[in-house]
Amino acid sequence: MADRSSSPNGGQHAAQPSAAADHHHFFVWREFLWGAAAGAFGEGMMHPVDTVKTRIQSQAILGGSQNQKSVLQMVRSVWSADGFRGFYRGIAPGVTGSLATGATYFGFIESTKKWIEVSNPDLGGHWSHFIAGALGDTLGSFVYVPCEVMKQRMQVQGTKLSWRSVVQKDRVTLKSNAPMYGYYNGMFQAGSLIWKEQGFRGLYAGYWSTLARDVPFAGLMVMFYEALKDMMEYSKQMWVSDSNFHLSSSVEGLMLGGLAGGFSAYLTTPLDVIKTRLQVQGSAARYNGWFDAIRSIWRVEGAKGMFRGSVPRITWYIPASALTFMAVEFLRDHFNEELDSNNVQEVSTLSIDKTGSLTEVA
Repeated sequence: MADRSSSPNGGQHAAQPSAAADHHHFFVWREFLWGAAAGAFGEGMMHPVDTVKTRIQSQAILGGSQNQKSVLQMVRSVWSADGFRGFYRGIAPGVTGSLATGATYFGFIESTKKWIEVSNPDLGGHWSHFIAGALGDTLGSFVYVPCEVMKQRMQVQGTKLSWRSVVQKDRVTLKSNAPMYGYYNGMFQAGSLIWKEQGFRGLYAGYWSTLARDVPFAGLMVMFYEALKDMMEYSKQMWVSDSNFHLSSSVEGLMLGGLAGGFSAYLTTPLDVIKTRLQVQGSAARYNGWFDAIRSIWRVEGAKGMFRGSVPRITWYIPASALTFMAVEFLRDHFNEELDSNNVQEVSTLSIDKTGSLTEVA
């Protein structure tokens, strides 16, 4: 066994920075992995609610702004026209997009928020969390936006029969007299047809409106989540006298993640309405860009139109965010501890002798 103190240059300590760097690098990649799994889990569980929200927000394009359906009316409409499968139209691109967003969101947050706090101490902790969340979501948007376009178009179509009836009844207002896009049988067909008909611009329809919605949403959700965690910790110190009281990270993530998602979802609903309509319209160019959509929606539908779909949006994001944060905290607690213990055990069995070669420590 090599003597731990035998190296005059602190050979034992020379091995630690490398091991620590490798461990930190591995830790960051674990956050990307846990985030991807959690994002896909939340999307898969709550996709039917998202379908109802998308249809409610796109009614003005497909059926005019008069006599728009409520949440319960839309649920009955989807069920009567398309059955159970109608609620799960577009789930493949939805889960794919959530995999990318969840990975970059949580991975980028955990790998950068401490760096932002240290390099810019004047920002404060909450602003650092806001910036980290916003940047992470922006990075995921390159994959997320095309998936969102495919998902939402498939959601509003329902079955082939119901989509054909929408087009044949001539309820779609077209400025350019262009035909509405065809029916999509699946994710890959949707992507190829959109690319063939509209190219890069079609797949990234509403890209800037998506960023305008998701950047503040992502930043607000992280900021609210971290603020609620601080409030929870302060409340436990002030009001809980039992030192043995412990709330698991998974339960805390479930509760606080749901609240953070709900607050953020409501505040960004107008941005979500604009994004949805720009992505759903396809060749039916009802709105000529982001600002034209704002003016048109406000002029025709007022504040009610800007917040259309807020109830199903909040209904989706509270449980989806709760499940996502719960899943991330669960994966961190159960897998990180096991991986960390294995990593520590491996590092503790290595030392460096005077010649600089690694030897095993008993």
